Amino acid sequence: MTPDQVSGFFDAGEMFIEGTIAAALVVLWVLVLALHIGRPYMVRSTGKFTLRLGADLWWIIYIALRDLLLVQVFLGSFIYFYPDVMTNTALDLPVTGGLAAVCAFAVLMIKLTTRGDADTNGYRWQVLLLGLGATLYIGPYLLGAQMTMLTGRTVDVVMPFFVASRNPDLALPLTYLSAAAVGILGVAAVVYNLRQTAVRRPMAS
Repeated sequence: MTPDQVSGFFDAGEMFIEGTIAAALVVLWVLVLALHIGRPYMVRSTGKFTLRLGADLWWIIYIALRDLLLVQVFLGSFIYFYPDVMTNTALDLPVTGGLAAVCAFAVLMIKLTTRGDADTNGYRWQVLLLGLGATLYIGPYLLGAQMTMLTGRTVDVVMPFFVASRNPDLALPLTYLSAAAVGILGVAAVVYNLRQTAVRRPMAS
C-alpha cells in the first residue's frame, strides 16, 4: 500500500468511528433520560421485594447502570470539543453536540456536590439538564444529520443550520464555548474535592 492509501484508510476508519459514536449517542441520551425520569418507579419497586438483599441489589444495579451510561454519554461527546472534527465536511454532526455534553457534565457535577438521590432539588435539576441536553443533541441530529440526503425548500433552509460542517460560523464558537464551560466545571469539581478532603482530614486525626 502506498502512503496515500494508508492515510486514506486511517482517515476512513476515524470517520467511521466518529459517525458511529454520533449515532450511538442518540440511543444513550434516550436511555439516560429515561432512567433518570424512571427513578420514582424504581423507588416504588424496591418495596415489592420480600428480602432486603433483593431490594438493595435492584437499587445498586439501577444506580450503577444509570450513572455509567451518563459517564459514557459525556465521554462519547468528547468528539464535539475538537474543531477539526466539527468542521469536517465528510461528517454530519449536530451543531449543538458540545452544548449537550456540557449539560451531561453539569449533571455529573450536581451528583458530586449534592447528597445524590436524597436531594430532591438536585434530582429535579438533573432531569431538567438531561432533558435540555437530549433536546440539544437529538433535535439537531434528526433535523440536520438525518436530512442531508433529502431535498426541498424547507430542508435546504433548516438542514444546513443544524449540521456543524455546513454551519461553521456557529459550530466553531459553540465548540470553544462548550470546551470552556466543561473546563470551568472541571476546575470547580477539583476545588470541591480538595475542600472536602481538607475538611475531613482533621476529623480523621
